[in-house]
Amino acid sequence: MSRQRIRASGNARTKASPSTLYDEGLRHFKSGRPAVAEEHFRQALAIDPKHANSLHLLGLIHGQANNPDRAIELIVEAIRSDPNIPDYFSNLGILLARQGRFEEAFKSYDLALKLKPDFVDVWIRLGELLQGQKRFDEALLSYEHALKLDPRNAEAASQGGMLLIDLERYEQALARFDLLQTIRPGQAADFYHRGVCLNRLARREEAAQSYQKALEIDPKNHKAHNNLGAVLVDLRRVDEANEHFQKAIQIQPDFVPALNNLGNTLVDLGRFEQAVSLFDRALLRSPDLADLCCNKANALKALGRFDEALAGYDQAVALKPDYAEAHNNRGNCLEDMMRMGEALFSYKNALALQPDYPEAHWNLAINRLRVGDLKTGWAESEWRWKCPTLQLRSRDFSQPLWLGRESIEGKTILLHGDQGLGDAIQFVRYVPLVAARGARVLLEIDRALLELCSGLPGVSEIIPSGGTLPASDFHCPLGSLPLAFDTVLNTIPQVTPYLSTGDGAGASKERLGSTKSPRVGLVWAGNPNHRNDRNRSIPLEALLPLLDMDAQFFGLQKELRHGDRAVLRERKEIVDLGPELENFAETAAIIQNLDLLISVDTSVAHLAGALGRPVWILLPYVPDWRWQLIRMDSPWYPTARLFRQSETRDWQSVVQQANAALRVFGQSG
Repeated sequence: MSRQRIRASGNARTKASPSTLYDEGLRHFKSGRPAVAEEHFRQALAIDPKHANSLHLLGLIHGQANNPDRAIELIVEAIRSDPNIPDYFSNLGILLARQGRFEEAFKSYDLALKLKPDFVDVWIRLGELLQGQKRFDEALLSYEHALKLDPRNAEAASQGGMLLIDLERYEQALARFDLLQTIRPGQAADFYHRGVCLNRLARREEAAQSYQKALEIDPKNHKAHNNLGAVLVDLRRVDEANEHFQKAIQIQPDFVPALNNLGNTLVDLGRFEQAVSLFDRALLRSPDLADLCCNKANALKALGRFDEALAGYDQAVALKPDYAEAHNNRGNCLEDMMRMGEALFSYKNALALQPDYPEAHWNLAINRLRVGDLKTGWAESEWRWKCPTLQLRSRDFSQPLWLGRESIEGKTILLHGDQGLGDAIQFVRYVPLVAARGARVLLEIDRALLELCSGLPGVSEIIPSGGTLPASDFHCPLGSLPLAFDTVLNTIPQVTPYLSTGDGAGASKERLGSTKSPRVGLVWAGNPNHRNDRNRSIPLEALLPLLDMDAQFFGLQKELRHGDRAVLRERKEIVDLGPELENFAETAAIIQNLDLLISVDTSVAHLAGALGRPVWILLPYVPDWRWQLIRMDSPWYPTARLFRQSETRDWQSVVQQANAALRVFGQSG
């Protein structure tokens, strides 16, 4: 008998459980296949609508798909199904925070932490939420607690460090980024933020090294290039700085900070047109940035485009009314336009906004001194020590500063130079007055003036700058002596000459040779590093019309500029004595034997005035404060005559005036 076998059908399947479907969906979710994962979670929920894990992950998928309302609904349903899972409350808090439902987010995080007090990620998310609410101290405590729970948690250290930077607590922030070097070494972002901290702590070299390490890891980090450039500017490595600003711009052509910074360094280098172009590029991107308007105006002012510059400062102030620097720079622009009253108003506005603003105080001092208000000017000029643009050498004396109030009879006082050589020559006239108060006077002076000032009446001992200082009871900078003596225009000490050359004048007369024509000395340029050199110095070629006069001309210029040597070779009427002059004493000996010195505003002009010799000083349209405005004479030097540029700001008319006066001078001689 045959038998028929019965086989099981291959179509029979075991029905999957919600847990199995969830596990399969979770695998797809972690593998980046949210659509497949979602199908599994939906199948699980079709079997068990309250399956909490499936509700939760389905909510996360909706959150990733930018459907936050539905995501929140699903996670809330998951919590209703199982209120004991801290991850549910954590992720709900994240979604609520993104929706701006901050109080609900706080409650969700609190519930997560009640279930799991050591939930590090929630402490970090809580810190972020508190930080967003500007509850910074609480946010820091939250990040600190996360680090306490997990001392090697990079996110907690990083978030806390960046918040500390925002709060300008740089030492603490630096400690966080140093910690990150041990947790996750070799991260460009950590070196970058470490550089930010070190720079703000004025540890420039270390900051530069940190930025360089960030760039070794990430050469395309335009922010690091920009910040490194800014640090290198502070380190006076301007060429290197510009390379990094340019790299930042190459990487990100519209990166405003780098465009701005490169523009500023070009202004410092005198490349004003290029700077304006860069500021214009930045303003296309950020037209409402007051700093850019102000910086572009600085470049325009340097180009002599004063009306445009003034409009730029006005725009900066309109965008940011409390912008003290723009008010101050606006004052400088008005000063260059010879609108002194309006300039004063701008300086006062700057100081109303920022009472301890050194540059505004200094500019106010110059404004007042220039118009003859010496009393205000001397008092305000004491701010010069805090003015970074002047770069005065900061000195810490143990003895008190003397400003004329205390008795110095029987005391020893140190007088010391504090600004340029011309200033020192101008103010050593006060030395005999100090001695007349009964004091023993020590004078510390630049080596170039040492021999010249050695015979100054009232000096007990003279010390070269940088030498060992003897003990003293008081000190006073030379530039503060006018304040100490309450100097106003009609009380300027007029004893001239107050410097002399001793026995050197006789030998110098022989060097000049014999002539029946007037001997005229020429000085056409000052210190090239002077802030106003481009306005006060002139090329030798501009003085050539003077040579038509029947006189013997002597060049007393120590440092020649471009083109000067060619003129001296061609025009033999000028005897070039500059290379022979070793110090001011030798220059003084020459001046003693001249009939006249014609000079731009430089230290040699002061020297001639201090020697009581005739000196004609050629001045730019906006002169240095000591020459004041309009007048043709000087209250500081009775033998000086002033020749001023007109509002055309050309030197040709000044030389023409001097030429006409020289003809009269020659006839009278």
